[in-house]
Amino acid sequence: MATIDPSFRQRLLVQSLTALAADPSVQVAWLKGHGVPTEEIALDFDNAFGVAKQLIEEGRLSPEALPDLRDIDKVFSEMSGERNASRWAEDALYGDEGWVKARKLARRILMAERGEWRAPLPDICIIR
Repeated sequence: MATIDPSFRQRLLVQSLTALAADPSVQVAWLKGHGVPTEEIALDFDNAFGVAKQLIEEGRLSPEALPDLRDIDKVFSEMSGERNASRWAEDALYGDEGWVKARKLARRILMAERGEWRAPLPDICIIR
């Protein structure tokens, strides 16, 4: 079984945080441009969150980022379930307290790790 390159793991996390940190209008345009639902932002983060501890062990992510990453994961967990379906609509990106908090945390992590939170959102490839 092939191992995943550490730079790929790091890029996965940075790109997921970049999409999460973006202004809501940028997020909506990105989602529409790729033909994916709002949930894609959280799904990308969930995939990237899974490699955070390994990135810390490799020295590619500061340990101080982990509490904020866990808080983002908690926010998305609290937003799950049928009763929260409206929180996953595109217009919720603009004012839902969970999205606002997750965005703020993502920006804080990117500022600490990279000195900037604004960056072009990544291209994604959807396999259908």
